[in-house]
Amino acid sequence: MQFTHEHEQVRATIRRWIAEKVNPHVDEWEAAEIFPAHELFRQMGALGLLGLNKPVEDGGMGLDYSYGALLAEELAQINCGGIPMAIGVQTDMCTPALAERGSAELRAEFLAPAIAGEYVGCLGVSEVGSGSDVASIKTTARKDGGDYIINGGKMWTTNGTQADFCCVLANTSDGSTHKNKSLIVVPMKTKGVEVAKKLRKIGMDSSDTAQLFFDQVRVPQRYRIGEEGMGFIYQMEQFQIERLWGALNSTAFAQRAIDITIDYTRDRQVFGRPLLDNQLVHFKLAEFQADVEAVRTLAWRGVQMVVAKQDATHIATMAKLKAGRLVRQVTDGCLQYWGGMGFVKESLISRLYRDMRLPSIGGGADEVMLQILCKNMGIFPKTA
Repeated sequence: MQFTHEHEQVRATIRRWIAEKVNPHVDEWEAAEIFPAHELFRQMGALGLLGLNKPVEDGGMGLDYSYGALLAEELAQINCGGIPMAIGVQTDMCTPALAERGSAELRAEFLAPAIAGEYVGCLGVSEVGSGSDVASIKTTARKDGGDYIINGGKMWTTNGTQADFCCVLANTSDGSTHKNKSLIVVPMKTKGVEVAKKLRKIGMDSSDTAQLFFDQVRVPQRYRIGEEGMGFIYQMEQFQIERLWGALNSTAFAQRAIDITIDYTRDRQVFGRPLLDNQLVHFKLAEFQADVEAVRTLAWRGVQMVVAKQDATHIATMAKLKAGRLVRQVTDGCLQYWGGMGFVKESLISRLYRDMRLPSIGGGADEVMLQILCKNMGIFPKTA
């Protein structure tokens, strides 16, 4: 894709903000296993970074999706994976359906503050026993007068302990599992919403991840996003954007791993010469570079399709699958060249190694990506 002067201005803004406001504090937030989301999001909101491709009438910049894709890549300049993921949830996971399908009233109440960074959002889809299998969720929302009464729970909820609202996918009827679900905005301070616990993880430490319970949670039906029963479809559309975000961010972090490893192996002396001078090392890094560029190009093809209003599901699925696998391979391979320093927590490569295990799981596991691709290719067993 050909980047414009406007793209480069946005890139410079992102990099300056990361260098000045984020990276100096990352080690502290990683140790605390949480970062101040409201503080950082307000900073991003003031810079226009949370609404690059969101509607102008809701406080966004009204730019095309390529600018949001650029943000996904540039967030890899942050010295951890958790904060970029939390930002991605705000911009590309819990708000796309709200921006595309929400009523003007609903967007004014929740999307506009999210774009301004005044509200932190989270997405309530996955449940205990229902991760990548979205159709099998058990959370229900039954009508009572003009309200919904929501019961159930959600798992792996990024931003869950700090969020002001949650976009919850719930069963609103007993029909087909693909036609009985609705997306509903639930303010987190509503009676009956409980943050059951903050989950500890092997990586993404600075991103808070919560288990949520909903016990007789009453919200007005006007908080529903779009049409009743269309929630599964809206979530699948939202996944298209989420998976492109994951592919772009993962390949950018793979590039970051290559870059810092080149610097480290150029300085690290082994048997009297830089480690980088060994053919095994520089050939492997060159191969990683070629692989990263190939997958990045695939992801940007998906971005161009979204910009052109085309269905990018197939491309986004392939890009997400390959990027998740590649970033694991690259961070693992690069860590090897750091030797013992790669195995201590204080080194950035070890943090990337831990954090970048998630992209093959979150947003749909690799195996689910393969199922989707097989269905699109017409080769998935009909009996399965």
